[in-house]
Amino acid sequence: MSESLQAFSQHHKTLLEEKMASLVESLESPAVLKEAMQYSLSAGGKRIRPLLLFATLAAYGQETLKGLNSACALEMVHTYSLIHDDLPSMDDDDLRRGKPTNHKVFGEANAILAGDALLTYSFQLIAETDEAFANPEAKIALIKEFAKSAGAEGMVGGQVADMLGEQKTLTLPELEYIHVHKTGKLLRFGVIAGAILSGATDEEKQLLIEFSTHLGLAFQIRDDILDLEGSEELIGKPVGSDEANAKSTYPSILTMAGAKAALDEHTQLAKEKLAKTGLNTYYLEKITDMIAERNH
Repeated sequence: MSESLQAFSQHHKTLLEEKMASLVESLESPAVLKEAMQYSLSAGGKRIRPLLLFATLAAYGQETLKGLNSACALEMVHTYSLIHDDLPSMDDDDLRRGKPTNHKVFGEANAILAGDALLTYSFQLIAETDEAFANPEAKIALIKEFAKSAGAEGMVGGQVADMLGEQKTLTLPELEYIHVHKTGKLLRFGVIAGAILSGATDEEKQLLIEFSTHLGLAFQIRDDILDLEGSEELIGKPVGSDEANAKSTYPSILTMAGAKAALDEHTQLAKEKLAKTGLNTYYLEKITDMIAERNH
């Protein structure tokens, strides 16, 4: 694999965004609903979750197109979570990636319904994956993993635990629970979906689960470090906002030096798990480095 991660990422990001726009446009739905869905889907972002799915397929030498429906579904659920997170009853944010948040443009009711529509449509997309790419058993496995990753045992559960932890001093296991679920489970689904679509063995799946768990923790630790040391212009929020909101973070629990050591440890452990798979994990390794070294 000589293609750079940048080229791989840009190619698949373009593929993903064109497909999502086409899918939403084809819906037989009120125009305002489609506009609200598309508004947040097209707001940009790193698209790390679907990129992990494509990179896992590449590790198995599979045609990455076979994961396009699942990748769109994954990004739609991530986008719905952002729309709902920004609502007045949640984080009450006015801006997302430099643009007015969905409810500021379309109103609270339409923003809630746009999120609901993205969530439910995502499962339809997986079910409609071409039979040439996923047989019925694979689709059932994908839907089961997706529901667990996005729901009460995954992202939603992590979000609730995060709210319950506000204004409290959390232990390290409590903080890790939040981030393994709130952030890590959807990152993990990207990897596991690629494995399911590739016909991975149980041993390979377990190694990839362990890889993605370490990757998810590295992702969040880097976020917490950037909240204190990053550039406000690049990270898109005021530096020190977690501290100002009295949120427990890895630096607040471990010290900054301890957080950086933990970041290095989880990054290294993630790569060790990849090495044990025996797969061609070039892109997964590059994504791991990108997450650990990113500045926004």
